[in-house]
Amino acid sequence: MSYIYLVQMDIPVAHEAEFNRIYDTEHVPMLSKVPGVQQVTRYRLEKSNDSRMQKYMAVYEIDSPEIVDSKEWEVAGAWGDWATKIRPHTTSRHHSFFKKL
Repeated sequence: MSYIYLVQMDIPVAHEAEFNRIYDTEHVPMLSKVPGVQQVTRYRLEKSNDSRMQKYMAVYEIDSPEIVDSKEWEVAGAWGDWATKIRPHTTSRHHSFFKKL
């Protein structure tokens, strides 16, 4: 693993249970199958000195930033209920790549 792809976002409380269910049972399993994705770990914010910090974060350990531009990633990300039922409700989305030193 040479990179991490960090995805941070918020979701309204009314959609939070469905967000977590779909993220864990559909979204992560599908994206984990994309070639070059080594591991996916999700986190929920417990404490921050920044009141603007997003509540949810996923860390994707990947071989290259180009993976998220691939057709395989696009298909996996659109599979199931994520794209239609969850993505429209997410806010404050941040996407970042970090290279391992």
